[in-house]
Amino acid sequence: MNTASLPKRSLATFYQDAFAILEEAQIQFLIGGAFAQSRYTQRDRDTKDLDIILRRDDVPRLLVAFEHAGYHADVPYPHWLAKIHSNGQYLDVLFGSGNGVIHIDDCWFTHSVEADVLDRKVRLCPPEELLWSKAFVQERERFDGADALHLLHACARTLDWDRLLARFDHHWPVLFSHLVLFQFTYPDRRADIPRRIITELSDRLSRLEQNDAEHVCYGTILSREQYLYDVNVLGYEDARLVPRGGMTRRDLEIWTEAINKK
Repeated sequence: MNTASLPKRSLATFYQDAFAILEEAQIQFLIGGAFAQSRYTQRDRDTKDLDIILRRDDVPRLLVAFEHAGYHADVPYPHWLAKIHSNGQYLDVLFGSGNGVIHIDDCWFTHSVEADVLDRKVRLCPPEELLWSKAFVQERERFDGADALHLLHACARTLDWDRLLARFDHHWPVLFSHLVLFQFTYPDRRADIPRRIITELSDRLSRLEQNDAEHVCYGTILSREQYLYDVNVLGYEDARLVPRGGMTRRDLEIWTEAINKK
């Protein structure tokens, strides 16, 4: 079916229809993006930003289900993102992250939160995983630091801090940087962050030593563009590439080529 011939629908109807297709295909999914952010923080966000989150193994079934329903579905970025298109509207389907760090596993679903979205019972991605994904978005044109701090403001007292630390793993300095900014931004809420977390990360920072043998730039996991000079000219290894990161060289080529299309 040619989606261009379909009547124009409201964006809300487009999303509701997408939920129905996923449910009929028995594909487990979560809601992320602005919908999840606004629910956790009680701060209104532009509702055009709705992200569907699912496991990588479910992507082939997703493509079949939406193509069968008359949509155009493709995977422009094989390491993390699919897209559903219909009559000028689109839906992002995430099964990872642009920097290759994050993968959607069962834990996302185990700790998900039930919510009503567009008159449907759905599940939101957990606040810990939402914070984990937001923390790395530090582009020149898009910085999600405020989103991360707003999540902390709303949820810090109830977060599973041990799981959050485990998620960041050796990227813990990224989390610590946001916690420091939180202390600066909200002095009346400093106690929301468990003292043991601040102490542990401060101790880790104090033990870091220069490693002259590790000529690698981790800035590329924060921005796909702003550290290209470091890897292309200064000769730094790109932290996104396997085995250090989660991206192949082909993934990297596709993701870098897209910079000129944004």
